[in-house]
Amino acid sequence: MTKIPANIKEVLKKLEASGFEAFVVGGCVRDLLLDVEPQDWDITTNAKPEEVQKIFPDSVYENQFGTVGVKLKVENEKSKIIIDNSKVKKEPLIANHQLKAGKYEIVEVTTYRVESKYTDKRHPDKIKFAKTLEEDLSRRDFTINAMALKISNPKTQTPDELPDSNNNQEVKFKDQNIIDPFNGKKDLENKIIRAVGDANERFNEDALRMIRAVRFISALGGNPKYQKKEPKRVLENNKKQWQVEKETLRAIEKNADNLRYIAKERIQDELTKIIISDQPAKGVDLLVQTRLMKHIMPEIGHTIGVKQNRHHYYGPYNTVYAHMLASLEKCPSKKLEVRLASFLHDVGKPMTKQGEGELATFHGHEYVGARITVKILERLKYPKKVIDKTVLLVKNHMFYYNVDEVGEAGVRRVVKKVGLENINDLIDVRIADRLGSGVPKAVPYKLRHFKYMVEKVSKDAISVKQLKINGNDLMEKLKIKPGPKIGAMLDVLLAHVIDNPEINNKKELFKIAKELEKKDLAKLRELAKDKIEEKKEEEEEEIKGKYWVK
Repeated sequence: MTKIPANIKEVLKKLEASGFEAFVVGGCVRDLLLDVEPQDWDITTNAKPEEVQKIFPDSVYENQFGTVGVKLKVENEKSKIIIDNSKVKKEPLIANHQLKAGKYEIVEVTTYRVESKYTDKRHPDKIKFAKTLEEDLSRRDFTINAMALKISNPKTQTPDELPDSNNNQEVKFKDQNIIDPFNGKKDLENKIIRAVGDANERFNEDALRMIRAVRFISALGGNPKYQKKEPKRVLENNKKQWQVEKETLRAIEKNADNLRYIAKERIQDELTKIIISDQPAKGVDLLVQTRLMKHIMPEIGHTIGVKQNRHHYYGPYNTVYAHMLASLEKCPSKKLEVRLASFLHDVGKPMTKQGEGELATFHGHEYVGARITVKILERLKYPKKVIDKTVLLVKNHMFYYNVDEVGEAGVRRVVKKVGLENINDLIDVRIADRLGSGVPKAVPYKLRHFKYMVEKVSKDAISVKQLKINGNDLMEKLKIKPGPKIGAMLDVLLAHVIDNPEINNKKELFKIAKELEKKDLAKLRELAKDKIEEKKEEEEEEIKGKYWVK
């Protein structure tokens, strides 16, 4: 069972010892119930910020949200919430505040609060401290995030935990420990995303919550731990798919246009989490269905209903949008750039389509798609590094390769254009493209052969360049004049190094070179060439075997 870190328990117990209520709250409670290690821990209390600071003098409070950053020295280097003085959270813990040098654990403690009108559809115009936990929970987004957990028994005020040798304790989830006024636990078991209270009010308060609803569908649906979770009543629900409750879904569709008020950086952050989740296509398709996508990537709307040609005529994948969605779902990589490229690789097809039916063409769609991809990712404020890599993969996803037609020179051109460091990612986009077309085989012989050729041309040839000395070294050390004798000696030295790699150092090579200077190098050179060619053939056969090619 997932454990609450010692530093979180320490803060909770100090607050309670001072006469205040204190709970872990929100997403971390949801994750604990799913038996997934929380990425962030949030604590809520009825103590006012100034009262929290009295209990924890070494704390940070420079924001309008009632959040105090309790600063603790790092004791466990494996803690998930270790930050250093260059990575202080910006929201809600506003931090122009400079921490002293060193590493700290920042535990965020927020006073119960309620919020007033949201003019900008994102931030409350005014914060008011609340008196009860239930009031605080009522302002949260979804029922599965509106639960609180008390780590001490409400009746005895003693820890309801079992200590272990690491000073962490397992939480026993007894009913009286979970405060759940909106039935979030039930929704969690039934795999339902439901807004707290009136969904229209929640999305008018913060329009970003609409994308968050989609993100939870995409992320929680791929949670393998939850699929194995006990008790039996939950196992019976494993066949169910996560879904947005109908009134909540209707409210998203109704308020979708409010997304235009949200900063692109915030939208980008939520979209990224969807793209790299275990069920990215499910999330992206829900963005389209709820009309949110038109405020994120409106260009996607142009791909819907556009028929493909004979190369993509496989059942449900015969439209551009369906193919792009399937390619994202089948992408073998978890890298953001590769997944974005797998989804956007054909976004240029609607603008380049010529003709109809099986013989339709999309000449140059990769270049048009690359230009569209730049616009999309720049509009969403993605970092330049992410944009450049994604565009590179989109632009080159149509690289041509046939075993009998493209030789080493052609493969070198592809490697030079894309960069050796990006070749495997480009191949992953090609695999996603193939599987997204409905074909059953991800890596056919042709693609395996391309991988073999890439490795072959990218490896240093067996040559004298691998030696720790060169011709100039020989001429200087042995006082030899320039001429064919230098090349002959280097070939012989390379043959020695192939047999005994450990002698590839200047001292040993100069020692052998002195002896070679006295011998018939013409004969030795022929033997050396045979050894070098033999080594080249051995390496090539090894690479062929790696990719199962002839």
